[in-house]
Amino acid sequence: MSRAAQALAEEIGAVNDILCAVALLQWDNRTMMPAGGAQTRGNQIATLKGIARERILSDATRRATDDLLAETEGRADTDLDRRAALTVQAAIDHHRRLDAALLRRQAELGPVAGAAWATARETSDFAVFLPFLDESVALARESAAAIGHDGHPYSAMVALYEPGETAASIRRFFATLRAGILPILDEARGRERDDVVHRRFPAEAQRALCRDLAELTGYDFGRGRLDTAVHPFEISFTRNDVRITTRYREEFLPGALFGALHEAGHGLYEQNIADAFTRTVFATDLILLYAVGGTSFGAHESQSRLWENHVGRSLAFWQKNMGRLRAHVPGRLDDVSPERFTCAVNHVEPGFIRVEADELTYDLHIMLRTEIEAALLDGSLAPRDVPSAWNEAVRRDLGLEVPDDRWGCLQDVHWSSGYFGSFPTYTVGNAMAAQLMEALKARDAGLDASLAEGDYDRLRAHLTDAVCRHGRSRTRDELLRDATGEALSAEPYLRYLRAKFSGATA
Repeated sequence: MSRAAQALAEEIGAVNDILCAVALLQWDNRTMMPAGGAQTRGNQIATLKGIARERILSDATRRATDDLLAETEGRADTDLDRRAALTVQAAIDHHRRLDAALLRRQAELGPVAGAAWATARETSDFAVFLPFLDESVALARESAAAIGHDGHPYSAMVALYEPGETAASIRRFFATLRAGILPILDEARGRERDDVVHRRFPAEAQRALCRDLAELTGYDFGRGRLDTAVHPFEISFTRNDVRITTRYREEFLPGALFGALHEAGHGLYEQNIADAFTRTVFATDLILLYAVGGTSFGAHESQSRLWENHVGRSLAFWQKNMGRLRAHVPGRLDDVSPERFTCAVNHVEPGFIRVEADELTYDLHIMLRTEIEAALLDGSLAPRDVPSAWNEAVRRDLGLEVPDDRWGCLQDVHWSSGYFGSFPTYTVGNAMAAQLMEALKARDAGLDASLAEGDYDRLRAHLTDAVCRHGRSRTRDELLRDATGEALSAEPYLRYLRAKFSGATA
């Protein structure tokens, strides 16, 4: 490593350490912290993020970046030293545009808004959350104006989470998917529901089951743990400490089960990033000031949705693991075959809760959230009108009447965290997952057979090689082009949905 590369690595390593400390505070905030700690926790996070920003903008980081850019002049952008320098330069430019006071206000608001959101959700009282949503939207608009955009402020926010995408590109992508999904949904809906997943399953038994299945996928509990949260999430503090959460409803098993598989997929991404990238620019989001190794939120979602849906909801998975499930909930599923259980967990029926939605209606949940976010950012929707806009969108897209705000606009934690622009990445992840699986199965004719035998190492090795190990050293579409031959496409996802929901397991 050259002197310039070493100097830059030392500066970014320190930034990563600071942001890992921030992540630890955020994990505690969402799992264990008493509600009374929200205000001071916001101050702590704001201070640490401010220090990270100062370190990025320091003379030492700037000099090291300039030196490495000069040293690598003429090299291909795929050269890791060159890419590292360009990545840091982009972060410096970004943070120069954003006022430090804005960053501090956003960081301070997050824990307090999160606590208000949790109270509002519990009591189904949107008015409790509204003042915080007002401020969060105002800060997002201010950020978009400072960052700059193509005419729609939502473009600036989307690009933070899914670089290269804009409000217009997401709108086009969603239009293609909606046109393809709705006919499949019309064909699949209306089939009789099997209530076997609505039997009572004790939370402790679910917890043991979730740990067992996460470990089965390869999630390493020597470098991770499973906890409970109001809204499930994964968070990492380098690849050596990657934590996941889920939540338990005793009357609905799939919520915890597939939530755990989903978050384990996120965890597998972080745990399998190349060790050489630890504490480097390729395991740190210097724009969002977030300790994460996934190259985009959509790429991250591709791994979680792949393990949750392509593996966890497959008939092959339950033909192999039904005995494991029955052992955790003795006597409750003895009369249920793998085929019947697979049908039950793939049943298509519009519902209120995004994280519990079937695969066909899931993206409609994402689309309505994206529509509302974009309207909040351009000012065509006032925060106070979110409940009515939400309820109308659910009525239009899902044919349901929202009973109260807990089952409607208060179900997601994202807006309390200021994550405007992140919702589209879930659907990007769905499409990317299908694209990857289609290509992997075409390349490896024995992959389906290995999964049927309960060999998940083979798939994990493929995904590690194609996606995880690269961390942030490559873009989403670079990964996709190498693995599948093309950039992000809706067609493999639509082919997957047609094949699955025209079959008996739908």
